[in-house]
Amino acid sequence: MRFALDALFADVPAEQVDEARDFYKSRAAGRGPSTLEGLKEARTRRSVLHAADPPAIKETIEAAEARVPVRIFTPIDGPPRGVYLDIHGGGFYMDSAARGDKRNRELADALHLAVVSVDYRLAPEHPWPAAPDDCEAAALWLVEEADTRFGTSRFVIGGSSAGATLALATLLRLRDRGAVGRFTGAALQFGTYDLSARTPAGRRIADEYFIQAYVGHAEDHTVPDISPIYGVLRGLPPTLLIVGSADVLLEDNLALAGRLSAAGNDVELRVYPDSPHGFTSHPTAMARTALSGVDSWLRDRIAQS
Repeated sequence: MRFALDALFADVPAEQVDEARDFYKSRAAGRGPSTLEGLKEARTRRSVLHAADPPAIKETIEAAEARVPVRIFTPIDGPPRGVYLDIHGGGFYMDSAARGDKRNRELADALHLAVVSVDYRLAPEHPWPAAPDDCEAAALWLVEEADTRFGTSRFVIGGSSAGATLALATLLRLRDRGAVGRFTGAALQFGTYDLSARTPAGRRIADEYFIQAYVGHAEDHTVPDISPIYGVLRGLPPTLLIVGSADVLLEDNLALAGRLSAAGNDVELRVYPDSPHGFTSHPTAMARTALSGVDSWLRDRIAQS
């Protein structure tokens, strides 16, 4: 059998690949904070957020004996056809749901979705399991309240980087509760699925401070709630995996695709050439193409539910 990485590449026009290569040649590679002091400084230096119009509705929901802040968008033109549960990225220790406001407003209006974005608690002030607890509570609130609140019980979930990890951990928790059935799709962008450093993929990020901040206190980093790659992955909704070929997490995403497929799930993997971690937030045509593909995939999952 012959296996080549480029056989997994998403169909992207050559000029978009060339533009991305030029962009990344002129852009210094980034890395997350490596100390608590560096994290605090990075938080204060974050760029100004882009406001959405109309803005998000800020609310605190209650479920599973938890109170969790969320930001809610509803389409400006007609009732929602479904609900997208958004979980933001940021290494479990940075950012907030508000950073996704512009994208989530666009999703709500273009796909006619209600979008609920979770402002989960951040490490190291609130280490694991605070973040997955908050995400699970938001998901359970949707299961209980969405029919009344939004007039629909069709759900999709997604996130990028740490948000993708938390989205998958949330689905595993819901599956174990018998509550995953209403979720008809998961769009996961360049998540990290092994925080234990026991796989070759996991060892590539073993020295990253975000792991210490998030789960440094935990004795076993192979529990699926921390490293979903070790979980029993059967019984999950169709999953779209997005990752760049230059992402340090490429191997991690390849391994997850294989495990999801082996467990009998419907999984689609799209690898974007010459793209690093976080590429869908960068100002390139390839990023716009990738996000447009995510939109189409989510639209299909809602339509088929």
